[in-house]
Amino acid sequence: MLQSVFGLVVLVFIAWLLSRDRSRMPWRMLLGGVALQFAIAGLMLKVSAFKGLFMALNRVVLAMEDATREGTTFVFGYLGGGAVPFSELKPGGSFILAFQALPLVIVIAALAGLLYHWGILPRVVRGFSWVLGKTMGIGGALGVGAAGTIFLGMIEAPLLIRPYLTRLTESELFALMATGLSCIAGTMLMLYAGVLGSVIPDSLGHILTASVIHAPAALAVAAVMLPEREKPTLGREMPRSQAAGAMDAVAKGAWDGMQLYLNILAMLIAMIALVKLVNILMGFCPDVLGAPLTLERMLGWVMAPAAWLLGIPWAEAHTAGSLLGVKVVLNEFIAFFQMANLPREALSERTRLILAYAMCSFANLGSVGIIIGGMGSLMPERRAQVASLCMRALAAGVIASLMTGAVVGVLFS
Repeated sequence: MLQSVFGLVVLVFIAWLLSRDRSRMPWRMLLGGVALQFAIAGLMLKVSAFKGLFMALNRVVLAMEDATREGTTFVFGYLGGGAVPFSELKPGGSFILAFQALPLVIVIAALAGLLYHWGILPRVVRGFSWVLGKTMGIGGALGVGAAGTIFLGMIEAPLLIRPYLTRLTESELFALMATGLSCIAGTMLMLYAGVLGSVIPDSLGHILTASVIHAPAALAVAAVMLPEREKPTLGREMPRSQAAGAMDAVAKGAWDGMQLYLNILAMLIAMIALVKLVNILMGFCPDVLGAPLTLERMLGWVMAPAAWLLGIPWAEAHTAGSLLGVKVVLNEFIAFFQMANLPREALSERTRLILAYAMCSFANLGSVGIIIGGMGSLMPERRAQVASLCMRALAAGVIASLMTGAVVGVLFS
């Protein structure tokens, strides 16, 4: 417990060192953000009534996976998860990621489009916005944008406050970017839960909790790194759905999900190939400590201290640090996939849980380009400002997600 508490203090101190104005410490934002993290995580992880919600969410994941498999089987046959017309020599050999697991994002995107059209998703976002405003004192526009990132993602959420984007203060803009990088899109929740389901019980509940408590952490870190000097931007109006009806909302959501599906496929092919290429080139170097030099080993050495700060034992810190490094340099999906495929004895159950929370964010180098392009297109007149803040926002997103890992380390000591 003390190790994780120490790590939390160190992470806040690092954020303060990166601040533009160290003389201004936003204590309400910082204390409110950390308190909100502990309150939400404590309720979800320790209170039996909320633990029951985890079980219900897990059944939702299974239902969505079953429903998606019906669609993929109809379209792709046995490639999509249907009955295999031959005998499998290796159990699980017929599993094809692109045709069986990843199509889930299309179904979730279609469902999200429908929920937004019916007004359910906007009400949930307003509720979280109200909580963030009351506990942390942020303006209405930022509250809606930050709450939206929990469910929609770093590019979709700013659309909720598009009329206010040009009026956001520099600090609010930075906080919106940092929050977008620290959370994940709702379309990815069940996909990640499916990947981690074999190693973390009730994985969807944990992934959802992580995305929720990343938001106040990111707002707190952003306030420390770039303190507010102006009046907050007010306004909580949200745009209505542009769909002509429920079926149109489903169709538009499915199309958005298809674009995301293709982006994920391209990203996985390119990133995994590049990692392999780097490891091949490193193979020409002499062995280090009796083993070949690889990108994963190097990232493990660099990020091992960060893993230890979360409360992870030093004996597991190198393996955990490697996963954290892959998450920041490549992306969280590859890191989750690698963790799910580690031998059971490589990491303890507590370490896997801490890492699940710490890695559940879009804070990686690839997302920096996405946020520059996406937010820059939404407000071309502030594109240069977005670009100038992007690397600082990445640092804030990484610190915020690590803080969440440390909070979980405290609660599970």
